[in-house]
Formats: sequence, C-alpha cells, structure tokens
Amino acid sequence: MHDEDHPDAARPAATAPDAPAASAAPAPQAPPAPDPAGELSDAEDADVTVRVDRIAVDGTYVRVSSIGAPGDRAFVLVAGLGIASTYYERLAPHLNEHGPVHALDLPGFAGVPRFRGGVSIERYADAVEQVLRELRLEDPVLVGHSMGTQVVTEVAARNPGLSDLVLISPVVDRSARTIRQSAFRFLRSALHEPAAVRWHAVTAYALCGWHWFRRVLPRMIAFPIEERAADVRARTLIVRGEHDAMVPRDWVRSLARVFPHAVLREVVDGAHSVMHAQADAVARLAVAHVDGRITDRGVGSLQRVRDHTTSSDLARLGPADAWLVLKSRFRELFGMARGDDEALEEAKSAHAVAMADGDGIPVDPSDRREVVDEVAPEVRDRS
Repeated sequence: MHDEDHPDAARPAATAPDAPAASAAPAPQAPPAPDPAGELSDAEDADVTVRVDRIAVDGTYVRVSSIGAPGDRAFVLVAGLGIASTYYERLAPHLNEHGPVHALDLPGFAGVPRFRGGVSIERYADAVEQVLRELRLEDPVLVGHSMGTQVVTEVAARNPGLSDLVLISPVVDRSARTIRQSAFRFLRSALHEPAAVRWHAVTAYALCGWHWFRRVLPRMIAFPIEERAADVRARTLIVRGEHDAMVPRDWVRSLARVFPHAVLREVVDGAHSVMHAQADAVARLAVAHVDGRITDRGVGSLQRVRDHTTSSDLARLGPADAWLVLKSRFRELFGMARGDDEALEEAKSAHAVAMADGDGIPVDPSDRREVVDEVAPEVRDRS
C-alpha cells in the first residue's frame, strides 16, 4: 500500500457547501484543532522560567526540568539512550496548556550519576515511577523518544490507569535487533538531522561516556517493546519522521497493531529526532491526541503531517537572541558536567526566552530581564 500525504486528522473538516433553503442544514464543522504555538503567542505572558529539581532513586537521582504552572494534566518527557532532556527544549513549551511539563534526565545521562550494579529498561522504568510518585502526578501524559519509548511503555504496562501515551520514534525494529544494524540505521537517519540535534547528540554522548553507553545499548537493542505493548491500556499515539531509518514504516505499523488503542502519524521531512526539528507538528499531534481529537486507528495507511514552521534555532533569531542561545548552550553543558542545577536553570530559561522571541511569544519584561541578566547581561537592551 502506498502512503498518502493526508492532512492531520486533528485539523478542522472542510466547510460543506451551502445547501438549498428547502434541504437540511449543513452538517456542523468539527471543532478547531488545538494550536499550541498559536495559543501561546496569543497568551498574555508565556512562562519561560525553568525549574530544576532532583528526585532520589535507587542510590542516585533523576534530574527534572519543569516549565509551566500546575494544572489538570502534566506531560512527562523521557529522552533516549545517552541523551539529555535538552532534546525536548523546543517541544516542551508548546505542551503546557494543560499543566506543567517535566523533562527527565535519567541516571547515567546528562551528567546524572549512574546506577550501581546492573542496568535494564525495567530499572529505568522503576526510576520514572518514583518520579511520578514524588511529584504526585495524577494520570500524567507519558512521552518517550527512542529508548525512552521503551521506558514509558514499560511504565504504562505496569499502570493500567494511565490514559495517554505518546511514543516518538519507538525502537528497536524487531527485524534489526543487532548493534551493527542499529548503528548503520542511526547513521543513515543522522544525515537528515539539523545541526542543533547533532550538537546535542555529541555533547550528550560525551557526558554519558562510552563505558555506560556500552552497558545500556545491548539492553535497548534486546528490549521487546512489542511484548509489553499488549499490556498497555493507555490510548497510544505513535509518531515517526519520514527519514527515520531507525524506525521504518513497516515496524511502526506492526507495533501499532499490538497496542490495544493506537494511532500512527508520520511527519514529513522528519528524522529520528523529529520532536526537535518539527516540534510544532509533534506538539499539535500530542495535544490533539490528549484531547481525543485523533480517533482513527490509522494503522493501515500511515497518515502524514507537515510542519511549515521548521527552521534552525539560529536561522529564525536576531543577533542578540542568537548570542543568548549560544551562550546558554555552553552554560548548560558546563552545568550538566559540574552538576550545577542553578546554572542549568539559568541556561534553560535563557534558551526559552530566545525561543519565545523567535516564535513571537510574549514574555513578561521583568522575567526577561531577570533571565537575561543572569546569562548574558550584555544583550539585555538589544533582546
């Protein structure tokens, strides 16, 4: 079957032609789809303050970066193998219309101390469950990317009361569960990633270290996500990028059929880290999924969506904000390496300010001044 380029199923239906006066009234239109970026830009003030906390788990801790005020539903974001929560920096601000967004740095990644003893996907799931308990989250929306999809699937399989699950680039394809095959596919996908994602990957893998990466990688390769999927009761949205060689179409189709309730979407021009380069499209899909606006299974014909706002961070910023991004990047890297949570809060908040400017999202002037003065006071009057 050939995949067709469908409009996002969450978008409003086309308006029916006017009927003659004697006929029945036109069918009512579907309610408009949520537009997280648009709603934020219309907001009185966007929240750009990132809070960083540590939650003790199994002899180490999970670092939690949070944005947004308390609300009815929280999003909990779990990154992939060796990767920092920074991968979610463009997605997170567009998800906090229902409640706060919590992005996790798991043990062994992003400068967080490693587990002692054995490591497994199940042990990472234990850590995420501890975070949910400590934060007292009621029915959060779990979002996983790459290896993070295995972790959140394991958590959802253990907790049938969870309502919604979002899997971005779920791994590993059942027909390619060897390190050599996965490495080759990852490199093919990396050719389609933007420079910012490559930067995040190189620095994150350096912080993780080869020894820990080598210990966790075989666990990821061998984890049978399709077996745990059958025990998940949450409604599941599966998203892949068009050029993601790690996550072929046939694989996500077969995986979606195992989940009791699943829908599939493919983002045009996306690759393995689609939630970064095409953050707006993924945010629209995630919010529409949680709101119950994506109702078809979409397994047989993988529906495709586009993100017309895609551009690199620096390409859409003025000189002052571009400098703010670059300076916050290095400040964040040093903060992770030193375990300096205060420096991380300042760097992540500064990046959020710059991205808000790039997206035309209003920021409270006093919040802006406080954030910019901590990281790059030399650009305060020009940002």
